[in-house]
Order: sequence, then structure tokens, then C-alpha cells
Amino acid sequence: MSEHQAARSTTTGRTAKEPAPGATAARTAGSKKAAGSKKATPEKAAAKRAATQTASTKSAATKKAATAKKTTAEKTAKKTAEKTAAKKTAAKGAAGAKKATAAKQAAGAKPESQESKAERAARINDALAEVYYYAHPELDFENPFELLVATVLSAQTTDLRVNQTTPALFAKYPTPEDMAAADPEELEELIRPTGFFRSKAKSLLGLSAALRDDFGGTVPGTVEELVKLPGVGRKTAFVVLGNAFGVPGLTVDTHFGRLVRRWKLTEQTDAVKVEQEIDDLLPESEWTMFSHRTIFHGRRICHSRKPACGACPIAELCPSYGEGETDPEKAKKLLKYEMGGQPGQRLKPPADYPGRPAPPLPGRDQAAGAAR
Repeated sequence: MSEHQAARSTTTGRTAKEPAPGATAARTAGSKKAAGSKKATPEKAAAKRAATQTASTKSAATKKAATAKKTTAEKTAKKTAEKTAAKKTAAKGAAGAKKATAAKQAAGAKPESQESKAERAARINDALAEVYYYAHPELDFENPFELLVATVLSAQTTDLRVNQTTPALFAKYPTPEDMAAADPEELEELIRPTGFFRSKAKSLLGLSAALRDDFGGTVPGTVEELVKLPGVGRKTAFVVLGNAFGVPGLTVDTHFGRLVRRWKLTEQTDAVKVEQEIDDLLPESEWTMFSHRTIFHGRRICHSRKPACGACPIAELCPSYGEGETDPEKAKKLLKYEMGGQPGQRLKPPADYPGRPAPPLPGRDQAAGAAR
């Protein structure tokens, strides 16, 4: 074997059995790099896991905070609603308790004595006398017969309409004898404006005949005799007695009854019972004028549906103050007749009447003048 072949054989053998120095270094470097690469991967994974966990934690915290905030808002709203409901319930309960207490007190209150009612009635009467110093019967008449007829006609209508109707009526039938002999249809036509003219005509014919036949053509001066006449009741009888004969009496019409109940002078609704109870509270000499004053007040200020409380001159004496309009300016607009600057109900009012006379019914004044 030559030297060249031996060297080659030696080199080849070393390559097969052990790595060359350069290759070993390369492998070592590669192995270290791979090891380094393998070592870096778990750290990155751990870091990634940590970052993910942090993000998850933050997300959970944010979600939890939002949920807590929402829960807090819901709780606050619920508490507010509960407090509001509690306040409403308390207010309602307080109002109910107050109402119940008032009802209980009213139920258990001691009834007002007769002396106290009489004192209040006297004070009211005195106050009304100052306001309505001109109070008078609001029907035009010149004798007891005319007043009797006018009062019968005033049922279910106004005194004004009666006053506008009676001039022509009395011009044609001035006495009971004349009216008793009247043609029913002609009488009905004359009194038609007052309403219910057929039944009223029947009453006028009947009472005129009774006056002619039973009383010599004159109007009797007692309640017992007057109420026997057709169409005449206690109210009509007291109007005639008090204003044509000067006999004291209470006229319990709708205005009178309403006001004495508002003033707590009586609780009665029956006219006769009202009359009896008020009779006991005032001197007999005041009965007629107390009726006029009360009726005046009821027609002008203390109305049925809208009392003008804010313009009432006796408000301080009224236990029912506040049932009507209390604002002074608004209350003034509710005043009627002379109190409201309007004509009164009489065509021929008394000399001391502060308002304007009522106008005649169109067409009737000429007929009355022609008949006279």
C-alpha cells in the first residue's frame, strides 16, 4: 500500500467512527441553540398565560363592577320606589285618619244647645238686616187679592216673570168676582208665560170662586182659612198674611230652607218642620222680615250650586263658608240682581230699593195699558 492510500484510509476511518472537529462544534452550537429555543418556549407560554389570566381577571373585575353597579342602581331605584310608596301610603293613611278623626269627633260632638242656635240666628238676622235694609216681598201687588194670585202664579217660576205677567192679568180681572167669571182659555193665555198655565188657571178660578162665594169677595186673614182655598198652601198663606195683613210668619221656600240648613240652624228638609224649628229661634216679630232677608240673600249671593262665598257680607257668621267660590274677584261675578248691577225682580219696587226696576214683558205693557 502506498503512503497516499494509507493516509486516505486513515482519514476515511476517522470520519466514519468519530466526527470531525468542525462538525462537532457545529453540532454543539446547534444543540445549544435548540436547547435555548426549547428553554424560551415555556417562559413565553407562561408569560402568555399570565397575560391571558390578567386580561381575564380584568374582564371579570370589569364585569363584576358593572354588575355591582347595576345591582346598586336597581337597589336604589327599588328603595326610592318603596320610600315613595311608603310616603303615599302614609299620606293616604294620614288623610284617612284625619277624616276618620273628624268623623269621629263629629259623631261624638255634643249637639248645639237651643240657646246657642238662637244666639247665632239673632246675629245672622241682624247682619242681614244691615245688608238688606230694603228687603221686601218681590211680587208686585196693590191689595191682598193681587198678592194671593201672584203668589199662586210664582210656583215653578221666577217672581220677575210673574211681575211681568200680572199687569195685563189684573187689568182684565181686578176682583175675585171678575176672575171667577173668566173664560178658562182666555185666563190660560194671559198666564201662559208663568208656566203650568192650565193647572194654575184652574187654581185661580177655584180660589176666586171660593172668595166670592165663601168670603164675600175678600181674602181671609188666617192660615186655617187660606189653606182651604184651591192652590194655597202654608207658604202662600204666610206670604199673604205677612205682607198684606202684617201677621208674622215664616215663608219656607227653597232659598229659605237651603240657607237655614247651611247655617246649621236646622237639619230638617220638610217645610213644616223647618218652619217650626226656626220659629223657636227668633222672636215672632222678626219672622216675616227674617224670611225676606234670607230669601234675598239666597237669590243674590248664597246660590244653590255656586255660592259667592268670597263676596258674602256675612261670611264670618257662616259655618258652611268655603262651599262656594272664595276668591273675591271670581265671587263678584256670581252676584245677581242689584248686588250684581242688574235690574231687580219688581217692575214697581219700593222707594228705598237701590237697584233698577225690572223691564216689562215685551208686548204686555201695551196690552195692560189698553185694558185699563
